[in-house]
Amino acid sequence: MGPTSSVEMTPIHGLVVLRREPFEDHRGSLDRLFDIEMMGSLVPEFTVAQVNHTVTIGRGTVRGLHYQAPPRTESKIVTCLRGRVFDVAVDVRRGSPTFLDWHSVELNAEDRTSVVLPPGCAHGFQLLGDSCELLYVHGERYHEGAEGGLHPEDPTLSISWPEVISQMSTRDREHPMLDPDWPGVG
Repeated sequence: MGPTSSVEMTPIHGLVVLRREPFEDHRGSLDRLFDIEMMGSLVPEFTVAQVNHTVTIGRGTVRGLHYQAPPRTESKIVTCLRGRVFDVAVDVRRGSPTFLDWHSVELNAEDRTSVVLPPGCAHGFQLLGDSCELLYVHGERYHEGAEGGLHPEDPTLSISWPEVISQMSTRDREHPMLDPDWPGVG
């Protein structure tokens, strides 16, 4: 959402990759990370409820796969400010034609790429270097009672993580593997 941006649709409905083109001159550059009008065209009635900044260390570290269940589902924009990550979204929407499909994109500071996740997608990433910083713009505040997660190594998902998973939180490691009858969220 820089001064000019391209919007790239993905196979998962509502999941969008934004490629920003900053304004540059002899003084440096300007990169617009958020624009309510553009975001509103992608996710109607989007409002900024929370902004988070994460720092992750250790090549191969995985964070996620997290989502919030109704009525607290959230849309969000994820932008890499430093480093490189393999960013993953999983469709967990009950009845969706792409239910449990996943899509990935590499996010890094140099490419000026962001991902817009619609409500009903789980999100996670793997660090592809020594450290990274991500900025999240959330359309809903975090609600502990609404949080859910998928195990990053769940064979039902078969996510092709590019690195051996070196570390993850206890919370992420303890997410159960999906039951074949899991209905999703919705």
